[in-house]
Amino acid sequence: MEFTFTKMEGLGNDYLYVYDDPDKYDAPALSVKLSERHFGAGSDGMIWIMPSDNADFKMRIFNADGSEAKMCGNGIRCVGKFVYDHGYTAKDHLLIDTLSGIKTLDLKIKDGVAVGATVNMGKVDVFEPKTIDAGGEAVTCRPVSVGNPHAVIFVDDAENAPLTTLGPKVEKHPAFPGGVNTEFVQVIDNHHLRMRVWERGSGVTLACGTGACASVAAAVAAGYCPIDEEVTVTLDGGDLHIKITDDGAAVMTGPAATVYKGEVTL
Repeated sequence: MEFTFTKMEGLGNDYLYVYDDPDKYDAPALSVKLSERHFGAGSDGMIWIMPSDNADFKMRIFNADGSEAKMCGNGIRCVGKFVYDHGYTAKDHLLIDTLSGIKTLDLKIKDGVAVGATVNMGKVDVFEPKTIDAGGEAVTCRPVSVGNPHAVIFVDDAENAPLTTLGPKVEKHPAFPGGVNTEFVQVIDNHHLRMRVWERGSGVTLACGTGACASVAAAVAAGYCPIDEEVTVTLDGGDLHIKITDDGAAVMTGPAATVYKGEVTL
């Protein structure tokens, strides 16, 4: 049986997109196999798109290690581009059903092709900072929920942040049952953050949309950034623009791009 997919990316956060029901396949095993960057197509995971009874479309996300994620900010923009560019919809305002709730998405269309989107990610929950023992090192982070869990760590120099050493320790720490995405955030000024990320289930990625939302929400709570004003978050893959509204919701704007289409024999 031949299996087709479209590789897409949002600021280098790349997934393989399939319009089909993942329950018809062994979706976790497929994600592990196809995400491998030497023997597979190479990606941060797979995103499956299907019709929804509650929204325009539904998305399910499987990380590169086969675990299922609740939400992906860069991924949802690419979902909007996928369904528009493939002719599944002519609408530029979409409701997308995710495991963390229904999100609203407004596509940016250029020459008949979707090139990006603004997404209302819903309410962000920011908790009090906590200090954990990560392999003998005391680490202070701020837990944030954007429908999925994050631990935001403010640093003086994001370029030299201990992504690959501290990231996995925080991800698997008992303080975060089920694991956590870990963001290392440098405050450039009150409208500009530099962020790098260790993603739960995927490791270092070039960008994380929910992580950018979590970082701005944490920065607002800490008094580093203003509420209800757009903040630029510079990730390894480029810039996202995030606003935390007065009612605590995160609004994210960023690009979406198609890399290639492929097929494999299962």
